[in-house]
Amino acid sequence: MNENQQAINADDKGKARKPKRSRTKLRRRIIVLTIWTAALAIVLLGVSSWVGLKAANVKSELQAATALLPSLKKDIAANDAAAAAATVDSLVQHTKAARDAANDPVWKATALLPWVGPNLQAAAEVAISADDVARLGAAPLVKAFQSLDWKSLAPSAEGMNLTPLKKAEPQVQAAAHAVRESSRRLNNIETENLLPQISEPLIDARDKLSSLQSELDSAADAARLAPDMLGAETPRRYLLLMQNNAESRATGGIPGALAVLLVDKGHLKLESQTSAVALGSFVPPIPIDAEQQAIYTPRVGRFMQDVNLTPDFATTAKTARAMWEKNSGEQLDGVLSLDPVALSFILEATGPVPITDPIVQQIGSELPAELTSKNVVQTLLSDAYAKIDEPKLQDVYFAAAAKEIFGALSSGTTDAKRLMDALSKGVEERRILLWSNSTAEQDTLGRYPLGGMISGSAIAPAQFGIYFNDGTGAKMDYWMQRTVQVVKDCTRDGYREVAVRVTSTNTAPADAATSLPAYVTGDGAFGVPAGAVQTNVVAYGPAQADIDTVVRDGVKIPFAAQRHSQRGVGTTTIRLGPGESTTLEFNFGHIVQHSTPQIAVTPTTQPVKDVILAPQPASCE
Repeated sequence: MNENQQAINADDKGKARKPKRSRTKLRRRIIVLTIWTAALAIVLLGVSSWVGLKAANVKSELQAATALLPSLKKDIAANDAAAAAATVDSLVQHTKAARDAANDPVWKATALLPWVGPNLQAAAEVAISADDVARLGAAPLVKAFQSLDWKSLAPSAEGMNLTPLKKAEPQVQAAAHAVRESSRRLNNIETENLLPQISEPLIDARDKLSSLQSELDSAADAARLAPDMLGAETPRRYLLLMQNNAESRATGGIPGALAVLLVDKGHLKLESQTSAVALGSFVPPIPIDAEQQAIYTPRVGRFMQDVNLTPDFATTAKTARAMWEKNSGEQLDGVLSLDPVALSFILEATGPVPITDPIVQQIGSELPAELTSKNVVQTLLSDAYAKIDEPKLQDVYFAAAAKEIFGALSSGTTDAKRLMDALSKGVEERRILLWSNSTAEQDTLGRYPLGGMISGSAIAPAQFGIYFNDGTGAKMDYWMQRTVQVVKDCTRDGYREVAVRVTSTNTAPADAATSLPAYVTGDGAFGVPAGAVQTNVVAYGPAQADIDTVVRDGVKIPFAAQRHSQRGVGTTTIRLGPGESTTLEFNFGHIVQHSTPQIAVTPTTQPVKDVILAPQPASCE
């Protein structure tokens, strides 16, 4: 064999050996890859199990924390500060455990992965927010709650101990801030691509935090304003308007009886009692803005009895204060308004109040010797007119009743918790209204129903207002029964259409013209037959909305259309004899708001729950 052939054979043998070595290397690589894959699988399985365990911990701890909330509410309602503190301690332990589980390094690392990461991040935010709310919200609030002596907050002959309330303000403010920040953090999380197990609890947490934030903001504002407005540093003097629902006005009733309420370190005293009639007519009238003057005429600024023809209490209060100053030269710090139904709430806290003034006892000799939560409305709005003939003496009795009740408030025997509940109910039903001459204080009051505004942050986006102004010139509204209800809620061409039905019934006896006192019926003095009730019904739509039509008992009728603070306003007049009833439907269009309709009404002698009925929208076809 020659050399060339040997070389060729040698090359062939080498080529034959190379594939064998390559296969060996490949097998080794496969084995290594298999080992690494198995190791990674084991690691991932371990991570998955670990994260799953932590997720279970987060869920169980947050559920345990949530389960404590009813107990916390119960402790606070029972005024048991020690039990509330113990409950909050347990609450914080659970939320801390949830937060710690969500802060685990493995959890954080896994949260960086696609798909699963956003879900873990969202769950962690919920756990962190829950812990912030518990530690920075609930704990400081309960601490403040422990420091308050609720009995000292009730008015007494010595006033109120307002120092603890003032000291509690920073803690309440801090709690409100913590909840506000937690709410903001959760609201920034996108929920569209999250698992339902994560998104549903997150959305629920948002809703709860939103409600809690609103309540805490209110508490923080109250803690900030209340001490100063109750005369903690400097005595305050407020004009008190006693609204008489027997002669309706948009905010409740004619302010027949007036007084100056002195508040000094929480001590209440009524001074300078008089009547709207005694102030007479103001010429020229106190000026109001052009929009309201067009709707309600200059009478708002001419007579104290008409300052609340408008439902905007800020206008009413400023006008009434200006009238008082022009008449007496006295500048007051604000205006407070309440009606006999609100007094009945207060009497639930004070208990029965005897009429002690000998002169008033003589004037009301045929009236109850003491006022109670059960008889005060009928006594002041009906029986007083039947038993006291002279209108001036009726005003005297009305003012004296208010003085007796405020005196009982300052006796030191009032149940503080029940008083707080009574005042809250009065504010909720818009029977208690407050305005401050301080711009800073009024800016805060205007954000709440207590301020009685018709525009601003206190007004729901889709709020409709139905207000009643007496046109009889008498006290017949005691006999009126009314209901207000949303009966249509449709969307057409991108805009919303809503119909609000207002039903009014005159329940006066058939012989009202002769059986009721002339002062109550008006005796036809203003062109309305005795026994009949004439009412100017004013309807407000949401901002930018229009009132398209008004239908009375199935027939379209004319109405006055105006605007007030960008809200469409429609006014029409009805007259009802004894036993008669009528229905108005205000049809609102061009509504851009798509939130749930809310109804505000003039507070009458009826419970508000009996006036505002649940919506029953008709078919939109």
